[in-house]
Amino acid sequence: MERWGRVAGIAEHERQQQVLRLLDVDGRVSVADLVHRFGVTAVTIRKDLEVLERRQLLARVRGGAVSADGADEGAFEMRLRHGTQAKAAIARAAAALVPDGAAIALDCSTTCYHLAQELRGRRNLIVVTNGLRAAELLSDSGVTVVLPGGTLRRSSWSVVGDFGDFVGSRGRLAMGFFGVRGLSREHGLMELTVEETTVKRRLAAACNEVYALFDSSKVGRFALHSFAPSQRITALYTDEGADPDALAGFAEVGVAVHRVPVAHAHTTTGTSA
Repeated sequence: MERWGRVAGIAEHERQQQVLRLLDVDGRVSVADLVHRFGVTAVTIRKDLEVLERRQLLARVRGGAVSADGADEGAFEMRLRHGTQAKAAIARAAAALVPDGAAIALDCSTTCYHLAQELRGRRNLIVVTNGLRAAELLSDSGVTVVLPGGTLRRSSWSVVGDFGDFVGSRGRLAMGFFGVRGLSREHGLMELTVEETTVKRRLAAACNEVYALFDSSKVGRFALHSFAPSQRITALYTDEGADPDALAGFAEVGVAVHRVPVAHAHTTTGTSA
């Protein structure tokens, strides 16, 4: 954990976000390490962990905390603040693929939220999405928004669950855009939870073209469930920080790989898509 360095004198909210970022990478934090890192008392750190546990973003254990079941993706609002330059650049590149009048799918990822911002005002566009924030953003911009049924998941502001053939029975979508928890040549695009995987698998199956949008922190990251095999992927869009060697396997099976330039990429701290 020392690779993160010591950060003293930061505000409570930012300190708690740093704790969640550490958990996202390491899976566990200790009170002693956090006291050293932030230069605050153990009492302060325990209060931070208590606050985050009440929000179901972690689980406290003896001497520290671990990632909480059901909060694997982290809070949407927190993820939206991270890696914004990379995600915005990826979204702009992806938006160039979408013509007026198309019917497309967007998932509930924060990168697709940035894509939704780019698509506001497009003419005669139909967007099928399980992302409530993207739906809200597009709803007053002239875009027709379709939400499948399901159960509200507050941590990602999404609708999850198996909505059957809700999309496929109504015709094909031209293209779909998806964030990922991880990816590999063997398993394609992956998520961590069954609920998110089920929705993305249904949406991807209804799309003629499947595009993955993710910042470079997702390369090599652990995930469990595949929602789109490599042979179904049209292209990957990531930022220039992604290791090209790590993505070479996709190019070998015919998947186009786009590493998008990002202004001031060194200032981004993105860990989630």
